[in-house]
Amino acid sequence: MTSDTRFRIVAVVTALATSLCAGYAASESASHALASPESFAGIENVEQRSAAIFTELGKVLTHPRCTNCHPAGDSPRQGDISRMHQPPVTRGADGHGSSAMRCSICHQHANFDPGRVPGHPEWHLAPREMAWAGKSIGEICAQIRDPARNGGRKVEELIEHIGKDTLVGWAWHPGFGRAPAPGTQAQAGALVEAWVKTGAACPAP
Repeated sequence: MTSDTRFRIVAVVTALATSLCAGYAASESASHALASPESFAGIENVEQRSAAIFTELGKVLTHPRCTNCHPAGDSPRQGDISRMHQPPVTRGADGHGSSAMRCSICHQHANFDPGRVPGHPEWHLAPREMAWAGKSIGEICAQIRDPARNGGRKVEELIEHIGKDTLVGWAWHPGFGRAPAPGTQAQAGALVEAWVKTGAACPAP
């Protein structure tokens, strides 16, 4: 077998693998679509409607694309099964890693698909007070509307943060082989807005 033939075989296999992974990610996204705020219009009790809207948003907040960076401890998780990050890293004083192992050493300004390394200019862990991996939807709701535990934000500011922040938006464009968060960022933002406008009520813990 010539080197040219081997190159062609590798190229075909690589293209096929990329296509299969992209198809898998697309099917995952489609099978985990988000309901629109209008879908809850039939719930007459406004508080119950608000809690139901947040429960729908919870599909995003409890997805590995979010919980991996909102871990219970000081180390991020990886992959769709939220395995421990390799190489081992810790959040450091500012959430951007330790002085010897900064997040930006590996995580560049954009996804590097050949190395399966995700990227964004502000790649970092969520603050400790915003850790919600392993919590119920009701517990996350109570936390996310509390300025002491949501980065000092009013609930109205969460509309912009979840609906338009580009680091949050990475969850829907995670790169090679990773399942994106359910729905779209715009849909998640619409749910947050509807939740806020209906009183930001929480589901039962």
